Amino acid sequence: MSDPCEHLQYYLVGGAVRDTLLGLLESDRDWVVIGSSANEMRQRGFRAVGKDFPVFLHPRTGEEYALARRERKTGPGYTGFTTDSRADVTLEEDLSRRDLTINAMAQDADGTLIDPYGGAADLAEGVLRHVSTAFVEDPLRVLRVARFAARYQNRGFTVAPETLDLMKDICHSGEIDSLVAERVWQETCRALAEPAPAEFIRVLRACGALARVFPEIDALYDIPQRADFHPEGDALTHTLMVLDAAAQISADTKVRFAALVHDLGKGATPKDQWPRHIKHEHRGVHLVKALCQRLGVPNDHRDLAILVTGQHLLMHRLDELRPETVLKLLNRLDAFRRPERIESFVLACEADSRGRGNTPKGPYVPAQLLNDYFNAARAVDLFDLADSGLDGTARRNEVERRRTEAISTVRPNRTKAD
Repeated sequence: MSDPCEHLQYYLVGGAVRDTLLGLLESDRDWVVIGSSANEMRQRGFRAVGKDFPVFLHPRTGEEYALARRERKTGPGYTGFTTDSRADVTLEEDLSRRDLTINAMAQDADGTLIDPYGGAADLAEGVLRHVSTAFVEDPLRVLRVARFAARYQNRGFTVAPETLDLMKDICHSGEIDSLVAERVWQETCRALAEPAPAEFIRVLRACGALARVFPEIDALYDIPQRADFHPEGDALTHTLMVLDAAAQISADTKVRFAALVHDLGKGATPKDQWPRHIKHEHRGVHLVKALCQRLGVPNDHRDLAILVTGQHLLMHRLDELRPETVLKLLNRLDAFRRPERIESFVLACEADSRGRGNTPKGPYVPAQLLNDYFNAARAVDLFDLADSGLDGTARRNEVERRRTEAISTVRPNRTKAD
């Protein structure tokens, strides 16, 4: 079978070129085709998959080959574009529509770099810079730039001042409000998976997007806290330190999301109660639920975030709690049916403990204690209850009694109550 790319003018583009220059493992390889048409691509055996513009899958490798295209802004939002994929579109025109210079490079079949917008130089200097002023036409790019900042923050990358100015323009114009919830969550979840997810939030705040996309998080800015517990400063500073800590101990985006939203209730504390935040965990649960509903956050992320928001203070005081309260905590976690939840819950609470100016040294003691409590309660023999003749309520009460008694044996010398 002949090579379907024979005599085609095609180039490797985007992330694969960028990551190769950074010395990283290649991203998925994407290709752009110059001087062809959709009919020719199909005749060569490529399978069309693009909905909004011509994208095709290679019949052997499955890699994406897109016809080069121009774009013209026709309406609000990131979908308000018409595209032109005629054969006269040049490689430079196609690259010019991309968001950042580091993503606007190409390589030909011989490996020669084509870099009309200075992406290699910006890559070497650690700069995230827009390709052209057409950047402002797509509000999704605000989130993408912030996500790239989270990816490369540990390499010293920063957003170019002129690019940040354009991001501010997008926010001030209201164009950012046209983003649909699905795309906001998609970019956020991808940012949470990056090495420095807190940088995503910092960049969004720097350009004004945080208040439009995540007003509950933006509300934490300049909210005072008790200095004896939080010498690091305001509630947003603490939240970002918690997210940094979560990124150091877990790659799970569920844990990182829970860390990000665990203290939303502090943003709703009445001013006359500052710097204390009594029952902020209860206020926070309502805010987390509303945020998750608005953005369509998946159930697994939402459920852990609600648990951590509502129960993290109890977790920090675990050694003070009565056995009855410990069992209530385990039941709220649904630990006996879903024991895997314990690890994620503990990691998010540990991040909260470590994300402050007086970070405790050594292990997070409540982590082992919760597991000890759970193992003791789970080991209780309940088989005889099946034939006990007790009704449902009486049986549940007996289960609770036995598990509470087992928990009490783990720390029989408890001296503090909750």
